[in-house]
Amino acid sequence: MNTPVIGVLALQGDVREHLIALAAADAVARPVRRPEELAEVDGLVIPGGESTTISKLAHLFGMMEPLRERVRAGMPVYGTCAGLIMLAEKILDPRSGQETIGGIDMIVRRNAFGRQNESFEASVEVRGVDTPVEGVFIRAPWVESVGATAEVLAEYDGHIVAVRQGNALATSFHPELTGDHRMHGLFVDMVRAAH
Repeated sequence: MNTPVIGVLALQGDVREHLIALAAADAVARPVRRPEELAEVDGLVIPGGESTTISKLAHLFGMMEPLRERVRAGMPVYGTCAGLIMLAEKILDPRSGQETIGGIDMIVRRNAFGRQNESFEASVEVRGVDTPVEGVFIRAPWVESVGATAEVLAEYDGHIVAVRQGNALATSFHPELTGDHRMHGLFVDMVRAAH
């Protein structure tokens, strides 16, 4: 598979920026809102946004169970910021009724790096990517702990900010906002390797 088709969950968040970054990393990128669109992609990005809103909209659009099924079946998936929360098995401080898709054996804390006005950019060393990537942290979560099957790819200020487990990848930061497409390139390579 030379050019994988990768969807971006288009319920809320920086969908357009991910579509651009995936196209720059040699994938065919398309928005995904419905189960039939999910069935047509080789991999999926779950963007940043607000994790409780994404959870509610996923139920509203009939996407939560199809997402869980595809992730359990091994579809490559990459979650950024709120997407990282959506891929967690457990949230330390969930909002009432908030659910996740799961896929990575990790416990996460929402808004761990602070509120909107405490957002920042930082260089992050990510295992598997040459040189540091510029991470944009906006109301970012961090990973409190990971299980034995999850691999920590990056830490910042003593906290886990990038994790991979099998075909699932997650970062606390937003690589789609920087113009640096190496994290998306890593994910596109994961999708190619899975097919």
